[in-house]
Amino acid sequence: MLGAAVVIAAAGVFAATRSGIWSPVGAVAQSPRPANVRTIPVETATAEKTKVPVRIDALGSVTPIASVAVKSRVDSEIIGVHFRDGAMVKQGDLLFTLDSRALEAQIKQVTGVLDGAKAQLEQAERDVARYVELMAKNATTQVILNNARTQVTLWRASVDSNTGQLENLRIQLSYCTIRAPISGRASSAAVKVGNFVRQADLASLATINQIAPIYVTFSIPQRELPDVRQALTQETATVAAVVAGETRSAVGQVSVIENTVDPSTGMVMIRATMPNTDEILWPGTLVTVQLTLREEEAVIVPSVAVQVSQAGTFVFVIKDGAARVQPVKVSRFVDGKSVISEGLAGGEAVVTDGQLQLSNGTKVAIRKAGS
Repeated sequence: MLGAAVVIAAAGVFAATRSGIWSPVGAVAQSPRPANVRTIPVETATAEKTKVPVRIDALGSVTPIASVAVKSRVDSEIIGVHFRDGAMVKQGDLLFTLDSRALEAQIKQVTGVLDGAKAQLEQAERDVARYVELMAKNATTQVILNNARTQVTLWRASVDSNTGQLENLRIQLSYCTIRAPISGRASSAAVKVGNFVRQADLASLATINQIAPIYVTFSIPQRELPDVRQALTQETATVAAVVAGETRSAVGQVSVIENTVDPSTGMVMIRATMPNTDEILWPGTLVTVQLTLREEEAVIVPSVAVQVSQAGTFVFVIKDGAARVQPVKVSRFVDGKSVISEGLAGGEAVVTDGQLQLSNGTKVAIRKAGS
């Protein structure tokens, strides 16, 4: 009897609920709401169609066109240093003076011997002239004339020998004043006044490097060689060298392309001549070289706009307030910009920040950069 009563009560509650007579306290009927469409804030940039340089970037080094190690050509003591360490010198400027007293004494000695030999030669020539006259009168013998002529030959040889010795000593004397063989910047003087130097010394007294103009040497892949040679033929190639930490760049022209490709690396060496009048470039410095071959019209976008997927490179283009995936082909990079060869015509708004939250068709709201 009790179980039957429970069943009847439950059935009554169910019926009351179905008929609306009873409902839970606080229950309110809910109508379905439409789902909110999420909008992603993004930053954009405009794809620009403009002239873009066709450029090859490489790592290069600065080398002087001429570098001369100044050495002594005589054994002597330094009595004068006539330049400041690191100073600019011109060709012919006096750098060092060596003690020349010993050579000057030898020059005086040989000069005296030479003067004596010349006097003897003159006397021998007068004897020959006199003996020739006597021979015409049969007043002397042929033997005496021949002996006189032999004396002329001997003294002439003595004059020539001493003349050569005197010239050599004067040349040696000129080596006692050491002058700059080229114009350029001198190093520190390796020796000072009072040092004894020898011509056999391996170390140089100083080194002079030509600073202006100067060479920049770099290498490029062999696949770039045809374009470089064509640019040189058309005279459109320019070279800019950038030194780390320097706001300015040095500009010059390609002067030499090495006549062979390195088979071990596939690289070819190129040398550019830079005027370097403001001395931006310093010998031995590593520089970033920008070899510009020509300019071409192309579409560019900031490189941060280009994304990579398994299908290739793409950008998000904003159309009707939504992001659309646009496949693109990147040909090269120039100054933080990607050069687009296929996929964009120019003028499109591409997403540069916020791509991680985007998919094809995502609604976007454009925000200002940095906000």
